[in-house]
Amino acid sequence: MTAPGLGLLARQLEHQLRRSMAEPLAALDITAEQWGVMAVLLDRPGQTMSALADAAVLPGGTLTRHIDRLVERGLVVRRVHPGDRRRVTAALSPTGQVKARRLRATEVGVEELLRERVGADVFDRAIGLLRALLG
Repeated sequence: MTAPGLGLLARQLEHQLRRSMAEPLAALDITAEQWGVMAVLLDRPGQTMSALADAAVLPGGTLTRHIDRLVERGLVVRRVHPGDRRRVTAALSPTGQVKARRLRATEVGVEELLRERVGADVFDRAIGLLRALLG
């Protein structure tokens, strides 16, 4: 019997993290995909749609639907790119920033539980290895 490959392990970990965030996300009526978009914008405001799609790991059309919904709810604002008026950028609104910070704090708590489960050294090494693999 062979061990699961990296792809399956990554999906299993993502599933575990999504389950841990399901209740806090539902309380704010935000989907996991919308949270991914908001998390990117919290870290890097003013992203173009193509950069945001890549960072949030969403196809362009799916991203557009999520952005439309987040704009309708007043959580995200769209602006014309200052250097290229043909492009659009997105950023969190003040309300979106408040909700994103609340969700980020919850996410950090989930990560702390994982860190406690495996130990800080193992957790930090795993994060470093994941960044290197993505790098």
